[in-house]
Amino acid sequence: MATLRNFTKRVFIVSNIIVAILFLLACANTFLHPDKWWIISLLGLIFPLLLLFVFGFLIFWLFSSPRWAMLSLIVMIIGWQNIHTFLAFNFNSKFNIEKQPNTLRVLTWNVRSWDEFSESKKYNSDHRSKMMEFINNQNADVLCFQEFFESHNEKEFPENIVYIQKQLKFPYYFFSKDYHRYDWMHESGVIIFSKYPITDSLKIKYVKKDNIRATESLIAADINVDGKTVRIFTTHLQSVLFRSKDFRNIEIIKNVDDSVLQASKSIVKKLRRAYSLRSEQADLVRGQLDQSPYPSIICGDFNDVPNSYTYFHIRGNMQDAFIKKGFGIGRTYVNLSPTLRIDYIFASQQFNVLQSKHINLPYSDHHPVMADFQLIDSTK
Repeated sequence: MATLRNFTKRVFIVSNIIVAILFLLACANTFLHPDKWWIISLLGLIFPLLLLFVFGFLIFWLFSSPRWAMLSLIVMIIGWQNIHTFLAFNFNSKFNIEKQPNTLRVLTWNVRSWDEFSESKKYNSDHRSKMMEFINNQNADVLCFQEFFESHNEKEFPENIVYIQKQLKFPYYFFSKDYHRYDWMHESGVIIFSKYPITDSLKIKYVKKDNIRATESLIAADINVDGKTVRIFTTHLQSVLFRSKDFRNIEIIKNVDDSVLQASKSIVKKLRRAYSLRSEQADLVRGQLDQSPYPSIICGDFNDVPNSYTYFHIRGNMQDAFIKKGFGIGRTYVNLSPTLRIDYIFASQQFNVLQSKHINLPYSDHHPVMADFQLIDSTK
């Protein structure tokens, strides 16, 4: 019996050490460039699971062998920055739809072409109008959309830009127009709408490799907010480009099917390519943020989790609105995993973050994110 107990304890110790090493490697995504360290980047996807195991070992050892609990405790202290970007701890977080004076409210949302091309479109025919109604009720000042779809053929689809300008009262906009149909009757990309005048704008297209799609430009608009200039960025970084076959492959892996090895190779290949492309795009975004002469806000669909190189590199010393004022995991993507927060709003230090929230809606495969900011008076 004693021999079995000792063997079991050794198995738990070895398992704890392996989990601790993997957890720390996942935390190393903060500074390891995915173009070279893509295997470690993959660990970022299972960071929540690794954190759960580390915490589980901590509780287990506290009741069985407290000195071994120090391993998990030390590992969690080392990885605290990553833990805090994964979990927001503002227990009293509330969002008041009524804005404070001198407040700038920003809403970002990957609208998935207003759900116009959903495979189950016959059941979702009213999604666009419901999405517009939701946006109208949020009292936002700036809207940033990814996968924005605009049609110039009213017989097929309504014109979204004109509707948002006239009906939702956002007269100013800047549109990237990244993709279009051969006859230019349909266009898509990222777009910024503003109730405040746009005084300048810029657009930077990411370098495409092997004609890979599923990325949209980085755009920025300088807006005049009561005499002060604020630069708003939005972007949509490289997607993994999962198709129906890839989601089936994920199910094969989950169910440990006979073809799990082939399925895993396909998934890993796409993940590796996406990490490499996103890291290059993150470097470009960071460069533009560093060059901004104005207080800046960047938001959008980064297609990467909080404990990733993409997240930390773009964020830099900016404030993550959700971490500052939100609570929990803040899931923004509805597929694959309940822990995926891949849509963000970051603000430079010249702003106070007043409140932030994620809104669970059934219309797109992403949830909208909204935050209120107040520009700090530098004259005081």
